[in-house]
Amino acid sequence: MDFIQAIVLAIIEGLTEYLPISSTAHMIFASSYYGIQEDPFVKLFQTAIQFGAILAVVALYWKKFFDFSRLSFYVKLACAVVPALLLGKLFDDMIDEVLGDPIPIAIMLIVGGVILLFIENLFKNPEVFKEEDISIKKAVYIGFWQCLAMMPGTSRSAASIIGGMQQKLTREAAAEFSFFLAVPTMLAVTVYSIVLKKYEVNGLEVKGYEMLTEGDNMKMFLMGNVIAFVVAIVAIKGFIGVIKKYGFKPWGWYRIIAGAALLVYFTTYK
Repeated sequence: MDFIQAIVLAIIEGLTEYLPISSTAHMIFASSYYGIQEDPFVKLFQTAIQFGAILAVVALYWKKFFDFSRLSFYVKLACAVVPALLLGKLFDDMIDEVLGDPIPIAIMLIVGGVILLFIENLFKNPEVFKEEDISIKKAVYIGFWQCLAMMPGTSRSAASIIGGMQQKLTREAAAEFSFFLAVPTMLAVTVYSIVLKKYEVNGLEVKGYEMLTEGDNMKMFLMGNVIAFVVAIVAIKGFIGVIKKYGFKPWGWYRIIAGAALLVYFTTYK
């Protein structure tokens, strides 16, 4: 992977991480287009630059994250992230296998798009309008919904937002709680990918942090996180504005069109 490819992947991560369109799918398609999808460092990079996107949420909602007088906020996030931590470790190898095949990911984009077209007809009459009114029980249920995103192409954001709406949250409240829940979830994934996970490099198993010390990898890692941070701030603000005005239909149609186009591309030209 060169610096231009790293910049493209970082922009994609920042744009798509908090939108219900699957950042993982978009980065896999981009890396497949460049022919670098099997590079172990690319796999690490695509996960590790989520750290920049995490910081974007913390920066935008810093009053919420640093209000230590409200212990319930942290308890809810801690409880909601547990399902993803347990199931993520359990299905890690299976997820890696799917990541190598863009066809099922394109199909999941289309399926998720159809669901988003009708999501607001399924969950009407919301009762929860702000984070303070979300119970721990509802937070845990949303955490289980988030686990659906372990199938690449589903979208962590889409799964947790749908889960929020199923738990009677308004679409705005569901989107914001999805942002909050992303912080511990993606922080855990990033730390795991760098510190604990092993990658096969030239027949040897190495940890993520060992790859970061090679060549220009650290420079690309730092650059990627900075770009993802800046782009994610813009994307989050824009997303909230779109769902307030138009709901989820624009993202549904985007997923269907993008998924269909990518399905044709990877079945015809790859």
